[in-house]
Amino acid sequence: MAAKTQARLGFVLFAVIAAAAATFVLVRRSAAPSANDHRTVRQLVVHYNLQARPDDPIIVLGDSIVEAATLPATACGHPVVNAGLAGAGTRSDLAGWLKPALGPKRPFAIIVSLGVNDALTVKPDSSAIFAVRYEALLRELASLTTRLFIVDFPLVETRGPFTAAMEKTAMASITGYRAALPELAKRTGATFLPLPPMETPFTLEGIHLNAAGYRSWDQAILQGTELACR
Repeated sequence: MAAKTQARLGFVLFAVIAAAAATFVLVRRSAAPSANDHRTVRQLVVHYNLQARPDDPIIVLGDSIVEAATLPATACGHPVVNAGLAGAGTRSDLAGWLKPALGPKRPFAIIVSLGVNDALTVKPDSSAIFAVRYEALLRELASLTTRLFIVDFPLVETRGPFTAAMEKTAMASITGYRAALPELAKRTGATFLPLPPMETPFTLEGIHLNAAGYRSWDQAILQGTELACR
């Protein structure tokens, strides 16, 4: 009887522990952001990075091309913070998000790389409207730092699921958007950083950069950090 009683108590104890563990997992899952809510998680990560770094960071702000980039840890003693957010464009209110994340800190420099997502929307805006939105963003960012840079954004290419017809449609907007960037830089006191030529293929699937694409993109970012550090 003692053996049976011990066995029953052992089973009950195991069941209680298993139930508690299951409850803990469910609570953790319900408290965590949805796996699909990448933007929320990414913004939180960038917020923590900004809070954890010393003052005067160099911030590289932009879309998934920035987010997937491998940036140097520092430049002339200033931490480099990757503030890339997948899907970001000129409509994304990046300045409105960045200001609270910075708190009282002021960036040493901000390097902005945006544009391709604006061109890939179902109904892209005209080059004039794109320029108005981008200029508004740059003017807000200029209130945070005296060292502001705009990186030319990459082209798209026919590759993988990105067809020739899709490339042609996207390029109709991309050409005008890219042409507006040097003048935007002049009007807002920013420095325009052109992209070096990219050897094809320069994307993974027509949009996001592969190793060859990043070799050129990295050169533009390096130029920005070098100019900021002078």
